[in-house]
Amino acid sequence: MNKGTISRETTVAIKTRELRTDDWPNIEELFGQRGACGGCWCMFWRTPHGGKTWRDAVGEPNKKAFRKLIKDGQAHGILAFDGDRPIGWCSFGKRADFPRTETMKAYRRDDASEVWSVNCFFVRKEYRSAGVGELMCEAAVKAIAKHKGKVAEAYPVPLTKDGNKLPAAFVYTGPEAIFKRVGFKLVQRLSYSRPLYRMTISGKTKNAT
Repeated sequence: MNKGTISRETTVAIKTRELRTDDWPNIEELFGQRGACGGCWCMFWRTPHGGKTWRDAVGEPNKKAFRKLIKDGQAHGILAFDGDRPIGWCSFGKRADFPRTETMKAYRRDDASEVWSVNCFFVRKEYRSAGVGELMCEAAVKAIAKHKGKVAEAYPVPLTKDGNKLPAAFVYTGPEAIFKRVGFKLVQRLSYSRPLYRMTISGKTKNAT
């Protein structure tokens, strides 16, 4: 496990590690009855279409689909723990595993076939704004490197144009500031609210591409 120290009211030692095929109980405990948010169960980016297709999948269908992906070793992610308690989740994987990306004009690229995505975060309410997301993002980049990924990509949420933060439910792709601190660089901004960030991973060197 990777270890990091964050500050809340007290200093808490948080551990992160990559998702395992036997981690469904941890995911289920962390996500709770709402499936993290609105019955998503981290399936939004994995579902090609929205509208009725997505509405029909919300809840139990998404839960079953995500559980199968985990047990079959077809899902990647980082879990954060406070002791034995799961407190955070960060999803990553090859961009090709997330077909919803291709439906958004702001994220379209003609060089995406070899890119890996870091695209979804969920942190328990009492641990938010304490650095857990950044720890998981750093761990995701290391995991992508371990899987021989060369480029990592992210779709962070910026502050509003007047400088205010959005509610947590709208920042599931991660705040822009986190990715900047980890080393991602802005490579495309067709829409203010949907910037595209990337990092080239080459050994210990991480630069924008």
